[in-house]
Amino acid sequence: MSDILSHFEDGVQTLTINRVERKNALTGAMYTSLADGLEQAAADPKVRVLLLQGDVAVFCAGNDLNDFLNSPPMGADSPVLRFLRALADFPKPLLAAVCGPAVGIGTTMLLHCDLVYAGDNAAFSMPFVNLGLCAEGASSLLLAQLMGHQRAAEALLLGEPFYAEAALEAGLLNKVLPPTEVNGYAQSVARKLAAKPPTSLLETKRLMKQGQQALVQQTIVQEATVFGRMLREPAAKEAFSAFLQKRQPDFSRL
Repeated sequence: MSDILSHFEDGVQTLTINRVERKNALTGAMYTSLADGLEQAAADPKVRVLLLQGDVAVFCAGNDLNDFLNSPPMGADSPVLRFLRALADFPKPLLAAVCGPAVGIGTTMLLHCDLVYAGDNAAFSMPFVNLGLCAEGASSLLLAQLMGHQRAAEALLLGEPFYAEAALEAGLLNKVLPPTEVNGYAQSVARKLAAKPPTSLLETKRLMKQGQQALVQQTIVQEATVFGRMLREPAAKEAFSAFLQKRQPDFSRL
């Protein structure tokens, strides 16, 4: 069975992250499938709305570490950069249904969604600094705009988890529900949107986003450049070695 499932019904394209045995950790192949799905949905006039979802127990644990270390995301054509560009440029209503952990890109991808619904078991974290890396997915721009500088700094610099009610209060979420209801509720909202005039949806979203689309894409590229450089530096090497050896990293000599 595919790690990314695609289903179309009633004008709604649903992409489901389906690697629950690995906590929905993303590989390069999965990023490619997600990017393909976004690009095809953007071009298909039958698709009016796109929904991203995971499992009731986990949305996305971030990158698959082994795949990430074996094929680091270098270059503008890397699968993860292609996914992020497609996400940021997606012209139609984009929804997400999130339950359980949403780590790293599992959280930053939500900043590009128009509506986000979460289970009361959702936990969001962006531990990039703890891994000797930097923010990605334009989160250095979008998170501060959403939460304000202090709360964005807390989330990005400390890299500690925050939970559904805090995410709702900060504006990252539209609604918190019991986990078993989240995907169904998001589907019902997606179908409601799909029944509306498509041009009205497209133009309204375009007008909402036009003021900073170029800046978002520029930030994605800038972050990726710094991220790639930092991935080769001592802090990241120590962080990943410590993770694989199941010990605390020691950054005191850096």
